[in-house]
Amino acid sequence: MILTDIVIGTLNLMPDWQDEGIILSNKPYAELHSVTTILTKSHGRHAGLVQAGQSSKKRSMLQPGSLVDAQWRARLDEQLGTFKLELAKNYSALMIDTPLRLSALSSMCSLLETSLPEREPQPALWQATTALLQIVSLSKEDNEWLNFFVKWELGLLQELGFALKLETCGVTGSSEELAYVSPKSGSAISKPAAGIYADRLLVLPMCLGGHIKIDNELAAGIKITGHFLQKNIYNPVDKQLPSARQRLANMVESSNW
Repeated sequence: MILTDIVIGTLNLMPDWQDEGIILSNKPYAELHSVTTILTKSHGRHAGLVQAGQSSKKRSMLQPGSLVDAQWRARLDEQLGTFKLELAKNYSALMIDTPLRLSALSSMCSLLETSLPEREPQPALWQATTALLQIVSLSKEDNEWLNFFVKWELGLLQELGFALKLETCGVTGSSEELAYVSPKSGSAISKPAAGIYADRLLVLPMCLGGHIKIDNELAAGIKITGHFLQKNIYNPVDKQLPSARQRLANMVESSNW
């Protein structure tokens, strides 16, 4: 009886939680299993072993961008632990015929997997990301969801401590004629303040608060967020932007928005 009580007490002490999650990646482990990384509502970016995660049945569920109900369990908190996952919504299936949206979904997942610290709650980013999934899957016009995607990347930078300052000119403090962004400081620069240095600055599109109309605004927005993601997140660890993010930028740049 005493031994039984000890065993039951030990099991009750095992780390165990249930949460909502978004699949970020699913990588093979051993012959049949996988290590799956998800962004959770309350536990941040978290990885776990999925038994038989490479089976055809589970691979279709574990597509990046899928919304899942997750249960995680381990003997100790610091261990990898195991996931039990149930599919709530397969967003990639909804975008199967829209390559640009699939590219954005892949980019979103890659950025989250490679930029976020492990096991740190990200409540604001969770809300923004679930909203992004809804908008990308439901919007009728590409420019609508792309606009939101650029702002989501601004939010990602902000949550990681690298917010851009686009409301007023970093030189004069004025909110008039904002036309550029300093690639060093991340501050908006007005057209008069830019002067002869304009060609060294990033163009600030109207979709991000710029006051000068330009061609392909969304490509300009993607270029700004990509520059600061590379500069602040990936350069310090000697890495490049995820290839999925680079592909998305190329697709947006080659289109006429």
